[in-house]
Order: sequence, then structure tokens, then C-alpha cells
Amino acid sequence: MTTTTTFDFAPLYRHAVGFDRFANMAQKIVEQQLVTQRMSVACKAKKSMVNNEKINSVKVKNAGASCRATAPVVNTQVDTNYPRYNITHVGELDYQITLALAGFSLEEIDITVTADELVITGKRQPVEVTSTWLHQGINQADFSRKFALAEHVQVLGAEMVQGLLTINLQRQVPAALQPRKVTIGA
Repeated sequence: MTTTTTFDFAPLYRHAVGFDRFANMAQKIVEQQLVTQRMSVACKAKKSMVNNEKINSVKVKNAGASCRATAPVVNTQVDTNYPRYNITHVGELDYQITLALAGFSLEEIDITVTADELVITGKRQPVEVTSTWLHQGINQADFSRKFALAEHVQVLGAEMVQGLLTINLQRQVPAALQPRKVTIGA
């Protein structure tokens, strides 16, 4: 069994704003990878045992099915890069998330903020089809995009201009947590 000695934190930068919870998110990812790796090793061992013992075909099919049932299910047809987006650090405490949402109206987009997560969803209104597609290169599917928010990051507002949804965020650190000067008495 191999162990990972280096970490690629690029996925964390794609889904987090504020980066304060960096260590916690890294730990969760490492734990998920270890669980997946253990499941993969267990399935390979099971299949190896079945092949070495040359059990009849019914039992081989059952062993393969049990490994598939325990492995995480991944839908390969889902576009995880849709919609495209940018995260920018605008000022010392300001961030912007810009999503490319061509073809969506304001009524079809929903923005929800919880204590530590920003969720942007888009649900297309049903449209009567009066023509036949010869080529469809513009993705117009429903979507849900989640971003982890660091402590004290607040959503200030959002605007839609020419198919680009821009969400403005700001880190608002409470006065009690900001550094302060202490005078030395004589």
C-alpha cells in the first residue's frame, strides 16, 4: 500500500473564500482519500481471492457486484466545471466570485448563504422546443455550485451584467479580534 507524501491544495483554492479553514479542509480531503484507497484495496483483494480460487461464474459475478456496491458512486455525465467561475482577491479584505451564466435570467438564479457556505443554483424554466438542434455547444443545464466561506466572510451583494454574475464578499473581522496597541504605563 502506498501513502501520499505530497499534497495538491489547488482544489481548495477553487472552492474556498477566505482560506482560514485551510487545515480543516485539507484534513477532510486526506481522510476521504484514505477511505477511498482502503475500499479500493479491499475490492482488489476480494477479486484476487476469487480469481485465485477459480470459483464458478455465479460467485465471481456476486463478488464483483459487492465491490461495486461499496465503492463510491460517481456520475460521469455530470460536468463538474459548469458553470465556469473565477475567484479574485480584490483588496486586503475583499473577494469576488464571478460565474459565467449566459442564458440565465435573474428569476432562474438563487443565491443562498449559510454560516460557512455560499450556494448558487440555477434552474432553467421549461421552454417549448420549436426547432431541432444541429449542434448544441452551449451548456444550459441546471446547476448548483457551492463555495466554503471562511470565518467572518460576509456576502455584500451580487449583480448580473452581460451574463456574468458577480458576487462581492468581504472579511469583516470583529473589533474584539483585531490587533490593538497596548500602552506601557510608567
